Amino acid sequence: MNRLNTRPAWILMGIIIILDQASKILTRAFTYEGQSIPILQSVFGDTFRFTHLQNPGAAFSISLSNPVVNRIFFIAASVFAVAFIIYLLFRAIHRLQVWAFGLILGGAIGNLIDRILIGTVTDFVDVDIPDMLGMTRFPVFNVADSAIFIGMVLLIIDIIFLKDERQQQPLSIEEEDSISKQGVIDE
Repeated sequence: MNRLNTRPAWILMGIIIILDQASKILTRAFTYEGQSIPILQSVFGDTFRFTHLQNPGAAFSISLSNPVVNRIFFIAASVFAVAFIIYLLFRAIHRLQVWAFGLILGGAIGNLIDRILIGTVTDFVDVDIPDMLGMTRFPVFNVADSAIFIGMVLLIIDIIFLKDERQQQPLSIEEEDSISKQGVIDE
């Protein structure tokens, strides 16, 4: 099995981290926590808001009751997730996976930086959704969350549409050794 070039993942990861951290720094600098500003209200009504929240938990504000345990748990879980995604990146067999893992890594590291430096994750994108599941607005999120979501969508597309390639016979140990000795990289 040829190893894919992972450089696009690292570049994409860096771009996501920079965009994520810059947007969070600007949010914390120019708004106060809890402030909600409608965006183009004359065009979109109340659909889009810029709402500054500090999230101590995970997605959708899921958290533990003790703030110290909560912070330690989510930092440890994030470090484990980043390590596991890096492992998966080096085992990627499609370029789509490389791009997906780059997005997910960028998002995971972006939120991890917040957890380590300030103990919470800065969220600010607030979108109205059709009333469903008792919700009138989607949970507030950020650039990192968006990157993780898009990366997961790409992985689902990969699983559904690129499964034929995975169903091929795996390489023998001798074939894998031969390839690894040659240092083959699929551009």
